[in-house]
Amino acid sequence: MLQCRLKQLRLARGMTLDGLSERLEGLVTKQALSKYEKGASKPSLAVSTKLAEALGVKTAHLYSTPTVHVKLLAYRKHATLLKKDRDTIESFVSQALEERIRLQELVQEPVRLQFPQRRFKVESLSDAEKAAYDLRNHWKLGEAPISNVVGLLEEQFVHVFEIDAPSEKFDGISATADDEAGKLKAVAVVSRRGLPGERQRLNLIHELGHLVLNVSEAVDEEKAAFRFAGAFLAPAVLMLREVGIKRSSIQLKELLLLKKRFGISIQALLYRLRDLEVINEATYTWSCIQINRLGYKKNEPAPLLPEEPQWLKQNVLRAVSEGLMTKDEAERLTGETMEEEHRQFMDRRAFVKLPLAQRRRILEEQAAALKGHYEKLVAGEEPGGGDFLDY
Repeated sequence: MLQCRLKQLRLARGMTLDGLSERLEGLVTKQALSKYEKGASKPSLAVSTKLAEALGVKTAHLYSTPTVHVKLLAYRKHATLLKKDRDTIESFVSQALEERIRLQELVQEPVRLQFPQRRFKVESLSDAEKAAYDLRNHWKLGEAPISNVVGLLEEQFVHVFEIDAPSEKFDGISATADDEAGKLKAVAVVSRRGLPGERQRLNLIHELGHLVLNVSEAVDEEKAAFRFAGAFLAPAVLMLREVGIKRSSIQLKELLLLKKRFGISIQALLYRLRDLEVINEATYTWSCIQINRLGYKKNEPAPLLPEEPQWLKQNVLRAVSEGLMTKDEAERLTGETMEEEHRQFMDRRAFVKLPLAQRRRILEEQAAALKGHYEKLVAGEEPGGGDFLDY
């Protein structure tokens, strides 16, 4: 199993054989590493330890058997990636999703995933529209625009990844993870890091479409996923209420307001309006020509801020606080440095270890401070007091 793990970890870290050899400071040659990955030879315990350190894992992990089978779904057809780039992306997602499942099992009761995988049959593009409507109902979202797509997905136990893709030809991908019995353990949607918020949101829901839609061979799966994403982010009823049933033209300023309201790009809005037959093909084509002429095809005005996933960071902090994970493991998973003072904040175990006299003094000081703060609030001497309490 070493050869499988070693190659997966190396690719997930974006390293070449030469790069890993350099990280090991010449301890192991490129040729020797290649033999390890092919199973032609095995490293000594000392070399295994150094390999694990270079890859940021425990030595035992190099020899562990994957607990889940990860399947990558639906690269975009235009994503003509080099094989090495595909290998890097697939290795990263596989490794990261396996780590997320392990973290999830560390910090909480195992989640019984109730995800509608391939639940919605699509025989035509209008079926993809209905699937978006049905999923919104299933998740009790109503018709209002979704303020935070990443937050919504994480609430539904969909893991959201952002990766520094090795190529701009990559926009996103989706993934599933099954246990040894073939039971679904986790799902994930992946987007390239650094995209403006409007593109990030559409990418993520597009990939969600690949997970929930069961598309027949007679339908273009990419078009179905785009139709699903547009309908999910900009429901037909609300769109028609906002822009009208028929339009002969539409102003750029109006599109910018709609972009802010629905959180999708001008180009996606035009595509959506054409799907709903609010504008005809000629109006759509002319609008796209103007978008291109203004240089907005790649860089639209008023870009939205990208949304930030929180699940990983929140649960890593939880695991560290409860002593379930080391600081080094936490920093590797999040890619961020953890300050000791932050880790000790509200640490009951650290407080209990203090001498009794010191604990009493701290509690007395806190009680006095709270009493003084409360008295100032009541008197209206601090913001938040006075009127709030009177009310």
